[in-house]
Parts: sequence; structure tokens; C-alpha cells
Amino acid sequence: MQWKELKARLLEAGAVSLSGEPADQFIARSAAGPGAGGLGAIFFAMGSHRVKLALNPLSSIEIAHRGNGTADLYFNGNLITGRLLEPGFHCPDQAFITVTGGCIFGCRYCSVPKISGRRKTIEEIMGMVESVRHRIHAISITSGVQGSIKEEEAYVLDVVKHLTFFGLPIGVSIYPTEKTPDRLKELGVAEVKFNIEVATPELFAKMCPGLDYNLLWQVLDRSVQLFGKNRVFSNVIIGLGETDAEMESCIRKLTTRGVIPVLRPLNPVADLVGTPRPTAERLDHLFTVHGQALEAAGLDARRARTMCTNCAGCDLVPGRDE
Repeated sequence: MQWKELKARLLEAGAVSLSGEPADQFIARSAAGPGAGGLGAIFFAMGSHRVKLALNPLSSIEIAHRGNGTADLYFNGNLITGRLLEPGFHCPDQAFITVTGGCIFGCRYCSVPKISGRRKTIEEIMGMVESVRHRIHAISITSGVQGSIKEEEAYVLDVVKHLTFFGLPIGVSIYPTEKTPDRLKELGVAEVKFNIEVATPELFAKMCPGLDYNLLWQVLDRSVQLFGKNRVFSNVIIGLGETDAEMESCIRKLTTRGVIPVLRPLNPVADLVGTPRPTAERLDHLFTVHGQALEAAGLDARRARTMCTNCAGCDLVPGRDE
């Protein structure tokens, strides 16, 4: 089985059980996004390829840790040997840190508003990065919204000012104001990710009440002007009720504007518990569409330095998962 097919099938399943030797150092825990509040996840790698899978003791797919990161994946009667990757924070090779672990908004696919996590202090964030500095190549920052969008932006900007101390490329993904791209660029941020999340404005209104779909497109356009090609990204969740044609239209709308889409398979949590995850066949089809759209626009996902596209654990990424 080729890697792309294996990863698509693993992403369709979404979770594995973990057995064998103790593996605490390899477990990544999320304070933001659909994985927040769970049992954690592991990164299974083969060569330069990797996939992130949530831990679920009831999963029929098993990864057995043999010690020192060596691991065997048992899947559909196959035994596949690979290794577990040690995360920096949240993902390998990066300190990917959630500044504020709560949110005043109620996107239907997101667990964060129900968790009501706290805001980290700047001293705490600096300490987190320092603790993994020897094994990371980038810092990535995301955040919920504690009080207001403007107040959260101001706090994240202060965080970023301090993080420039480390001299590493910094990626930032927060809910923006109109001026967020300009302010982040002034601080020397390398890359930005502003998430439209869903393929159509109608679904956005249903899934993200209270947020501004049109503003996000304006901010993405401004970001491309400031940061250039291959430095601006946007999550789009697969499996929220959109058709393949609607998803393809959204992908091409992003790529023709210089934005690299991050196609994220739905993790059915929060209000969407019970919603089916996208099938491996659908993920494979959209992977092909995604790759063609990137090529036509002269974009290259392999050039990402920070955040999700650089990690490539949760999604099929053209150029990385061939």
C-alpha cells in the first residue's frame, strides 16, 4: 500500500489505540481546534512522511510502541513498521502554542468554547519555547478569543514581540481584524493562516455564527500582498455538508488569490458528534484537485516554514504525501 492511500485511510479512521512500551514523551496534546480536550494524539512516521492520529483505546487500528520511538502499525491485516515522533508542542519540530484556550464564539465543529481554557502568560509561553528550543525549527501561534477580537489581537502581538527573541520563523493563526496582517508583518512574522473553515458562505453562517466570512477573504487578500506566495494559508474543513464541486470551487478561489488551502478532514466533536468523517476515497479525490490547483497557481506547499502545512500531520498535503 502506497503512503498516500495509507494516510487517507488512517485519516478516515482518525484514531488508533496505543499499546506496548510507555510512550508519554510521544503524546501530543491540543488546547485548540477539534482535538482539544481529548486523550492526546501521536505522530506515526515512515521516512519523511507522517500522520497524526488521536488516541482512542476502542479503535480497531493499533500502534504498538516497541521502545525508543520504534513502532508497529497494525492496519487491515498489515503490519507496517515506522516510528513515533516526539512533539515540540502540539507537533514535531515546532512549538505550536495556543495562547488562549477558550473562546467567546461557538463554531459548531470546535470543542474550545466548551472547555473554557485559560490564557497563557507571556512568561509561560517563553518558557515553553525555551524548553524545546533545541529540537524545533519554528514557532507557531494560535489562539481563541477571550474577550474581544481586537483585545486578543493586541495580546498575541505582544506575545509575538517577545518570541522574536528566539530568532526562529514565526507563523500566526488568529481570528483577524482588518489590520492584523499589517501588524504581524511589521513584527517580522514569516507566515499567516486565517481560516475560512468552510467551503461556502451559507455553510459558514451555519457553522460559525457571529463571524465575518467576507472579512476573512479581505484579510487573506491583504496577507498575500504583504507576505507573498507560499506564505499565506487557510483551513477548509472537509465534511461539513459541502459537495465536491463546492469544495473544488473554494480550493481554486483560494489558490488563484495566492492562498494555500489546508484541507482538514472533519473531526466530529462538539455539536457535530456523530457526523461521519470524510472517506479515504473523497480525501484522495480532493488531494488530486488540491494539487492541480496549487500547480496551476504556481504555489508549492512544500515551502511552508511553519504551522499546519509544514507539519503535514493532520492533512494530505500535495508535494509532501505523494
